Amino acid sequence: MTITEAKRRAAELTKLIEYHNDLYYNRDEPEISDFEYDRLLRELENLEEEFPSLKRPDSPTNRVGGSAGEKFSPVTHAVPMESLHDSFSHDELRDFDRRVREVAPDVSYVVEPKFDGLSVSCEYRNGVFVRGSTRGDGTTGEDVTDNLMTIRSLPKRLADAPPYLEVRGEVYMSFASFEALVRRQEENEEKPAKNPRNAAAGSLRQKNAEITAERQLDIFVFNIQQVEGVTLSSHRDSLSYLKKLGFPTAFYRVYDNIEDVILEIERIGENRGSYGYAIDGAVVKVDSFAAREALGSTAKYPKWAEAYKYPPEEKSTRLLDIEINVGRTGVLTPVGVFEPVLLAGTTVSRATLHNRDFIEERGICIGDTVLIRKAGEIIPEVLSVTEHSDDARPYVFPSVCPSCGSPVSQDDEAAVRCTNTDCPAQLMRHLIHFVSRDAMDIDGLGPAVLRQLSDAGLVRSPADLYRLSAEEITALDRKAEKSAQNLRAAIERSKQNELYRLVFALGIRNIGLKAAKLLCERFATVDDIMAASAEDFAKIEGFGKIMADSLENYFSLESTRELIAQLKAVGLQMKPSPQKRSGGPLEGKTFVLTGTLPTMTRAEAGRLIEQNGGKTSSSVSKKTSFVLAGEDAGSKLTKAQTLGITVLSEEEFLKMING
Repeated sequence: MTITEAKRRAAELTKLIEYHNDLYYNRDEPEISDFEYDRLLRELENLEEEFPSLKRPDSPTNRVGGSAGEKFSPVTHAVPMESLHDSFSHDELRDFDRRVREVAPDVSYVVEPKFDGLSVSCEYRNGVFVRGSTRGDGTTGEDVTDNLMTIRSLPKRLADAPPYLEVRGEVYMSFASFEALVRRQEENEEKPAKNPRNAAAGSLRQKNAEITAERQLDIFVFNIQQVEGVTLSSHRDSLSYLKKLGFPTAFYRVYDNIEDVILEIERIGENRGSYGYAIDGAVVKVDSFAAREALGSTAKYPKWAEAYKYPPEEKSTRLLDIEINVGRTGVLTPVGVFEPVLLAGTTVSRATLHNRDFIEERGICIGDTVLIRKAGEIIPEVLSVTEHSDDARPYVFPSVCPSCGSPVSQDDEAAVRCTNTDCPAQLMRHLIHFVSRDAMDIDGLGPAVLRQLSDAGLVRSPADLYRLSAEEITALDRKAEKSAQNLRAAIERSKQNELYRLVFALGIRNIGLKAAKLLCERFATVDDIMAASAEDFAKIEGFGKIMADSLENYFSLESTRELIAQLKAVGLQMKPSPQKRSGGPLEGKTFVLTGTLPTMTRAEAGRLIEQNGGKTSSSVSKKTSFVLAGEDAGSKLTKAQTLGITVLSEEEFLKMING
């Protein structure tokens, strides 16, 4: 390769890597696997080594890919959170060993799994968790303290703790939590998370810590960044100390030669399907801290550690059939049924084929041999057709709904939909959404109970839920009388919900919770909404033509008007959202709520703030005006005191509102 060709290729690689860095670190929406990304980075490293004049100070090979986002306060890391150099072969591991032994001949290595999550720093003062931050670019990260507080396995207080301790860990989402999240997203016809790593990163960087809490994140702590008053001489000593303090740590083994290290890496790779969490490799670390100091670091990597990356596992299998699932809004989703194959530790026999266009573009036929993978992902995906069998037959997408037999139509989004709003398959998913937490919030009405009610012919629309008697519920699979009474009480309570909850519960295409709130701030009653036109809806700030048309189309349907009439008849109040006071006493003020208040819930306090012109936030920053604190206030109170933000009691807060 000439210098001109190398220069052109290096520029292409730099642009490509920076594009994928932004998708992976900042947007949590990667388009390629980690393995493919690492290959691009390695190609650029090799070019820069062969042609040193091409290496720029700001090259992606010199820095961690992420950056501190604008929605969180920046945190400067006193000890840089370095990345790791990757190996893809056993010979590269042996080269790493040779470099280390030139400085530390009697080296011992610690081998541990490489977690596929989001790296974070957690700081403790006198045993109290005071701040947590993301890695960011290695030097500056984001303050995500409130979100880390929701992780149950992360200790919030340490016994026999040093005066100051900073640890590094990996936040991850277990396979079980990821599968539950994807099920919820699919039921609501939201775009499902691609893999546990993306889901964990997106969950940890939520502005609303309550959403983070729902995602059930977990953490492994694997390193001490700083510690006062304690002397440790090796990595294994530090891991034992972390475990003694109560931190969750992963398994590890220690070896004094590289061949045993390689065997251990292979063993971890063979068993990775049996773990309850995703790993994408194994990490080899020099055990002695003195040896680490002698080895030092490059601008980006420590010279005393190496990550071995496992290639994505791909296997071929035969496509036996294609089935159709009908979603809440009538979308027909094709699902491939395969000859079972063991892939990344689990048996795979089904995978989504997305839509009609996906099948046609790849020429997928029933009977074909297809290539599937789970490249660090729990959800299997079809990559391509590897062989057309002689008896393969093209798949013909149904022209009628397989659930109710009604005609289907394809919209501009490539989705094929059932045109029957009373379709039984849509009903079940619609009911699940209708009773969910952000919608009508009917505790106790889970999918299993709804299925029983539907199978018994007791519920054919959301309005039927309000006609259920305790006796009918008790008759369901010997359900206890007390449980039936509790469920009836929850159904009755939901009648008092505000209108925006009902609008969201109706499951209108393109209308989420935020849009429902904005809509109901503009229109006080459901009758006002039904009388409005798309032109009226488009005037709402944040609404576009698609949302406005969706609302007009939905509320113009006779079936919608009939459902609204039935819901009114069974007693739904459809209360208007409290109007914000323009120029109220809290106008322009931002509040953060923490702890347990004496006489009201935080939700009630939040509504009072908004009704009086203020707004609420889930995290404390320099832009916070006041922190409203009750008993057992946590890190938000500590941070407010550190930043000098005024802290109010409930009594002081009420006096402020009342002037």
